[in-house]
Amino acid sequence: MKIIKSLSIGIITLSSFAYSCGGGGTQSTDSGTTTPPAPAATQAKVSLEDKYKDDPIFITGSAKAKEIGCTACHMVERKIVGPSYADVAAKYENTPENVELLTTHVINGNVGNWGEVPMPAHPHLAKEDVEAVVKYVLLLKK
Repeated sequence: MKIIKSLSIGIITLSSFAYSCGGGGTQSTDSGTTTPPAPAATQAKVSLEDKYKDDPIFITGSAKAKEIGCTACHMVERKIVGPSYADVAAKYENTPENVELLTTHVINGNVGNWGEVPMPAHPHLAKEDVEAVVKYVLLLKK
């Protein structure tokens, strides 16, 4: 019991000493003025959904992706069955040629670009709906 009490007092003393020697939040300079503490070096990471939430392409494409079932295999920033939307956006530039290519891959199916798991064909989907989703996906650059 004596050891625990002594240890507790020692920790409290060291904590008080450390705080009084520099834990006050401002730094004193030789001229007697104080400077505010430096801002944190890392900023909070903003999710892609928060970054683009007001973009009309994001709003339309996100709604279509949920409606036609893309979210069963894909997520915005995490791989499930297929690659994440962010990974697709990183691999393909947002050009009309790539929009057409990826629209074709979704409608006709594809295998090999992202490993062994095939992208099943979706011939029942309207080309305009798929293009809206592809434009949304390509918007999601990190």
